[in-house]
Amino acid sequence: MIETTADLEAACIELAKSEFITIDTEFLRETTFWPELCLIQMASPTTEVLVDPLAKGLDLKPFFELMANSSVLKVFHAARQDIEIIYNRGGLIPHPIFDTQVAAMVCGFGDSVSYDQLVSRTKGVQIDKSSRFTDWSRRPLSEKQLDYALADVTHLRDVYLYLKAELEREGRSLWLSEEMDVLEAKETYDIHPDDAWQRLKMRLRKPQELAVLKYVAAWREREARSRNVPRSRVIKDDAIYEIAQQQPKDAEALGRLRTIPKGWERSSAGAAVVEAVNTALALPKAEMPHAPRQTQAPEGAAAAAELLKVLLKLISEKHGVAPKVIANSEDLDKIAAEGENADVGALRGWRRELFGDPALQLIKGDVALRFVGKKVETVAL
Repeated sequence: MIETTADLEAACIELAKSEFITIDTEFLRETTFWPELCLIQMASPTTEVLVDPLAKGLDLKPFFELMANSSVLKVFHAARQDIEIIYNRGGLIPHPIFDTQVAAMVCGFGDSVSYDQLVSRTKGVQIDKSSRFTDWSRRPLSEKQLDYALADVTHLRDVYLYLKAELEREGRSLWLSEEMDVLEAKETYDIHPDDAWQRLKMRLRKPQELAVLKYVAAWREREARSRNVPRSRVIKDDAIYEIAQQQPKDAEALGRLRTIPKGWERSSAGAAVVEAVNTALALPKAEMPHAPRQTQAPEGAAAAAELLKVLLKLISEKHGVAPKVIANSEDLDKIAAEGENADVGALRGWRRELFGDPALQLIKGDVALRFVGKKVETVAL
């Protein structure tokens, strides 16, 4: 267990000699807005280390320098949360990266395969998962916890090499690189408070309601970040929806809402919400957000989308790729309704070649689906 900056620097120098390293983190975020980093695990083909970021006086600068080293490939499994932590603590996004969960989907292991399932299917090893939900912030960590944590990066070395070989054999390395571009994009992790309302389910459609929703959600986002507490500890989603609908202009009106705790309207938070409501309502109508226009889908689009689901399943099984990587249900609906004009990932890059072009041919009537010998297949018309 590394607990000093000098030892961390020495370990990172050694790890940087390798073409790739595997990385995982243990963290807590149930009671905070920002994840609390509790442990860092790293391994190269020859080196394995555990780093205690809670150790007194430890500077993580050597770790962040390693994450920024473009000559070393960083291998994660389900990388998004680990990268989010690195971005928030170190102000950088690791590059280059390889996400074994995404690679597994490209190689036909199904949607969102778990790490232990992947290890079992590629190595025939069963991982003891009993330490997964332990409190990683308590010290000292047990030997069982340390063994579990280290296994998260030692088995990952072999998983990576297996998937890398599969991608190269199938000629799909480029497919993965397009997915990694999304994980390496700053926009994936740097969500501006003014955009926080877009993460809420769109139950509202009137411009005034959406304006209030936007301003109150932005206030909650800033408040949660500054206090380092979960968003729901500041104010719950249901309360934001009710505020957006009822638009209370003063504390008395706020206090009458059923989702607001008694007396909360007289707090500084209540005053801030009332101010956000009034600021939103004072906007010129042209500056208020508008809900996406709902267009009537052409007749037959719903049936076409169902056929596209069958085609997607057929193609994903034929090529051994998880359907989720190729297209989602929204993509299918848009292709069915808009055809070539649909702005979806399934009509770009390798996805278009694999699925997009056959999908367009299907809805144009150039190909058909038929059931032969207990299997579905496409047939040119």
